[in-house]
Amino acid sequence: MTFLVAGASGSVGRQIVEQLLAKGVRVRALTRDPARTSFPEGVEVVRGDLTDPDSLAPAFEGVTGVHLITFGGAAFAPLETGPQIVALAEKAGVRRITVLHGGGPTPLEETVKASGIDWTVVMPVEFMSNALEWADAIRTSDEVREPFVGRLSAMVHEADIGAVAAEALVSPGHAGQSYVVTGPQVLTLQDKVSALAAARGRAIELVELSEAQAREQWAAQGLPAETIEFLVMVYGNTPEEGRTVTDVVQRVTGRPARTFAAWAAEHADAFRA
Repeated sequence: MTFLVAGASGSVGRQIVEQLLAKGVRVRALTRDPARTSFPEGVEVVRGDLTDPDSLAPAFEGVTGVHLITFGGAAFAPLETGPQIVALAEKAGVRRITVLHGGGPTPLEETVKASGIDWTVVMPVEFMSNALEWADAIRTSDEVREPFVGRLSAMVHEADIGAVAAEALVSPGHAGQSYVVTGPQVLTLQDKVSALAAARGRAIELVELSEAQAREQWAAQGLPAETIEFLVMVYGNTPEEGRTVTDVVQRVTGRPARTFAAWAAEHADAFRA
């Protein structure tokens, strides 16, 4: 059996590739530019672009299962090519599709759900890897500057997202499921900062910003206005699903979800001067 992974060079896609390999199946990684990416030995790398369905036909040949993302192109706009992609999958005899939910309804996800192929939607909450956004400030000033410091997050290790998707691709019993994938704990910002400090062996100060200060900081970092508004919304009033622990990782993979402390230990060097 061969499994095709779109978005294979992303933080989740790479995890899916590695965990499919660990299951002993053939893995085909889809990328727009194979020359600029590297994958573990044994991965077949193919060129293709989800925004250009004509480029995808060879990638689907002989494929049993496909992992898809809902955004594509340089601007990461919602993909409008769902009907063509699903048609290719149906023609190739694909039996299972997983979709990484990108936040809100998207045309590709809706097309997959309306198809005759078994589908599973993987809906992760905040990625633990988002903490890497603090790395420069922590290395240079030993501090994290953020608004809404009381906000809560059930943030998830990217490896657990990959594990859920890989299991849903290779095993029966997941068709028609939308899995909200979380970590094992609800964390405050101080919890996260304390875990990073412990992992790197040096204290980190959490500095609370007002909303106005945060907007100014994000604008100085070059974030577009719509992204700033989104951050204010989700940080100021985190949706319930983003701060509620689920048992999806345990139930689907058979093992507990990884903790943020474990993630921090894995990435401690990124936060050391």
